[in-house]
Amino acid sequence: MINQPPYTITNKMMNLVGEISEIIGKIQGTGEYQRNLHLRKVNRIRSIQSSLAIENNTLTTGQVSDIINGKRILGNPREIKEVQNAYQAYENMLTLNPFLVKDFLKAHQYMTADLVKESGKFRGGNVGVYSGANLIHLGARPEFVQGLIKDLFDWAKNTDVHPLIKSSIVHFEIEFIHPFADGNGRMGRLWQTLVLAAWHEIFAWIPIETMVYENQQQYYAALGNAGKAADSTVFIEFMLEVIVKALHELPINKITDIITDIITDKLKKAELDFLKNIVGYLENHEFIDSYRARLLTNKSAGSIKKYFATLVNLEILVAEGTNKGRKYKLNRFEDE
Repeated sequence: MINQPPYTITNKMMNLVGEISEIIGKIQGTGEYQRNLHLRKVNRIRSIQSSLAIENNTLTTGQVSDIINGKRILGNPREIKEVQNAYQAYENMLTLNPFLVKDFLKAHQYMTADLVKESGKFRGGNVGVYSGANLIHLGARPEFVQGLIKDLFDWAKNTDVHPLIKSSIVHFEIEFIHPFADGNGRMGRLWQTLVLAAWHEIFAWIPIETMVYENQQQYYAALGNAGKAADSTVFIEFMLEVIVKALHELPINKITDIITDIITDKLKKAELDFLKNIVGYLENHEFIDSYRARLLTNKSAGSIKKYFATLVNLEILVAEGTNKGRKYKLNRFEDE
């Protein structure tokens, strides 16, 4: 009999699962993520930068992009290697089976090659999570780790629980078991994405890690509370909320009815591509600022400033505020 991890299905979870499923249906209906390789690459870069930033890697999205594109940057060699490794892990993700221990170890080897001694291997010693000098979580005894991971994957393979919930449970249990000497957080987030991608491949390109990074304190609080309870319920609810936020931020990348053929004819290709990328965000949010635009488009601050100026001059966007507080919204031409 396969041991089931402790959790409780709540009404909140089911409502969030319904909301996520509806959004995924709309995104798939556009076909954009199936054909837009640039959009997928931008989101892959965001996923990698955010997942590493959670572990205190200081490289920016632009620097991560340069590394992935083979450019030289000035930076900590270890942090650069972390980016290169994470890129290998994410690029090979869809070749991995989320329910096979050997693939789990292979992914860890991608993620930690030349960074840790036990790369691609379960740890041989005890490990704890500390807050300062205080031990806040002690991982499973090393002799039990392989069996616990195998039991978890066997359960995940055979359960009929919804993949959105299942992926969050797998994520939590990996963190709770803490199977590796290093890289547990990166592996937990990667493996949730992989479980989701096995359900809908589009999740391979959705930067859930970015929302985790932007809600990092709540992430650790949810992990901590679930850990104390030895029950993943609160963590599942948190991760489902994060996925909803990540989906609402996606640039679905379609030109809406407010942008006519006349307007698009006035834009250069780079400006039109920028507009397409931010329209999806603005359909779900009243305003966008330069910081959010950089995350969505992976463009430089200087380029974004020029694009925003052009779109404001063409009355496609309306600007409010000044300097760092400046933000933009769609001109919906409501009076015309």
